[in-house]
Amino acid sequence: MKNVNIPFVLALASLALVRPLMSMLGLLEAIGQPFGSISVTVFISILWIGIVVLSRVAHPVKTLLYTGITYGVYAILLSAILSPIREGQLQGPITNPFAIVSVLLTNALWGLVAGGIATLLQQALRVK
Repeated sequence: MKNVNIPFVLALASLALVRPLMSMLGLLEAIGQPFGSISVTVFISILWIGIVVLSRVAHPVKTLLYTGITYGVYAILLSAILSPIREGQLQGPITNPFAIVSVLLTNALWGLVAGGIATLLQQALRVK
């Protein structure tokens, strides 16, 4: 994790917790699926990219890759903590090793793509 600001990554990943919290509160269902999930994910992506570009992060791909992975860990832990409270038993990715890997890979890919977009935007803004 060389060349990456860990507190910055932790903060960016925390922003994305709005998505599972909205899901647990039923807000994404109220908005309507799949539009609710997709729109919140796009909004979080725009925030991540915008913050990274405006902060002039030196390594946006690494930063957002680690952000995506960290968010995946946060989401798994949040589910493990809240599912027994809400459902009366442990549920979610924590109960299935394949699901854990899937969550981490999916969110790593999300961060990688967002980091690539942030890099392109940074390069475009430097040219002008």
